[in-house]
Amino acid sequence: MGQRQALARTFGCVRVVYNDALTMRKQAWIVDRSKVPAGALAKSVITDAKKTEARSWLGSVSVDALQSSLRDLDAAYRNFFDSLSGKRAGHRSGLPRFKSRKDNRQSLRFSRNGFRLRSNGKLNLAKIGDVRVKWSRALPADPSSVTIVLDRSGRYHASFVVDVELDHLPELDTEVGIDLGLTTYAVCSDGTVIDNPRFLRKAEKKLKAAQRELSRKAKGSKNRAKARRKVAKAHAKVADTRMDWLHKQTTRLIRENQSVYLEDLNVRGLARTRLAKSVYDAGWSTFRRLLTEKAARYGRHVGVIGRFEPTSQVCSACGVLDGPKPLAVREWTCTACGTLHDRDLNAARNILAAGRADRLNACGGPVRPGVAIPRQAQPVETGTHRNAGRTGRKPCAAGAAGGPVL
Repeated sequence: MGQRQALARTFGCVRVVYNDALTMRKQAWIVDRSKVPAGALAKSVITDAKKTEARSWLGSVSVDALQSSLRDLDAAYRNFFDSLSGKRAGHRSGLPRFKSRKDNRQSLRFSRNGFRLRSNGKLNLAKIGDVRVKWSRALPADPSSVTIVLDRSGRYHASFVVDVELDHLPELDTEVGIDLGLTTYAVCSDGTVIDNPRFLRKAEKKLKAAQRELSRKAKGSKNRAKARRKVAKAHAKVADTRMDWLHKQTTRLIRENQSVYLEDLNVRGLARTRLAKSVYDAGWSTFRRLLTEKAARYGRHVGVIGRFEPTSQVCSACGVLDGPKPLAVREWTCTACGTLHDRDLNAARNILAAGRADRLNACGGPVRPGVAIPRQAQPVETGTHRNAGRTGRKPCAAGAAGGPVL
């Protein structure tokens, strides 16, 4: 209990220092568009603040954690300005915001001077003491920093930063194209089908009961806080199960293939439709991120083709553009060569061909035909597709056509 209180005190002090530094930088920018130097900022919000009555309690926690919060603020500003100038890829980063004690996630960071690893497996944190750790794996190298995170379910996590050597796997001659969807999670160009586990959908009954119990508790009461943690733990279990499954699938794909090709799906666009819950439950963006990270570590290649490639409209056998088709059409026959196609398998083959063409800078062409039509996956939940339950047709995978999806 004493360590929980010490961690809570450190979380609070780190948050206050971060907010004070952010206030100073905002005021300096408003006055004369200037940036407060890092040394002057640390002296004002940490060293001098400890000598005042209003901030004297900052001396009860590790100064290393307080200084790390200032480095985090500087990194946040750097990401913002790099986004404005185009140096930082991805979605645009916004201005740093003030932290609140009511945030669902609290975190603090210790540099190498603020922690040490004991021989008995415990983690020693400055001015907190030896903390028992349930290790998920042995550290591959000496860590340079550790971040302590308190999530909304009340669990504490320790995340270490270590430098590791690249572990390239032996080269293979196998490549695969993957078509992601909702009816089936993925259909590979070799005919392999990965069923959609739908972790959130399966846990909805339990989540609904926990949420109903929370809504009946008086606001501000201790029973409501307990009920809130119960809901958070149920959601955390779903998220952890999904992440574990994604890690296993991506590791298997990277180990078995030299190159993996995906379609650039517009997840944000689909998340604004009636499919939003199923799209978020699938975790396509995380799937792609894990594939990319593991490919870089193990010497593999991950290619992403454009989202407007007509992968579901082109015959993978003869290359003829057969035209767009409604999502309810799961099988179709090419009007040029007469080949019967499974929609998702045909799209996966076209993704493979487009990925190869892009990587090898060649004209591409269709991949080798002859792979068996994949088996039918488990039916999707009722209501996922607008035609489901009304026409008797099986719901289809979102984004199977060449339109926007991840």
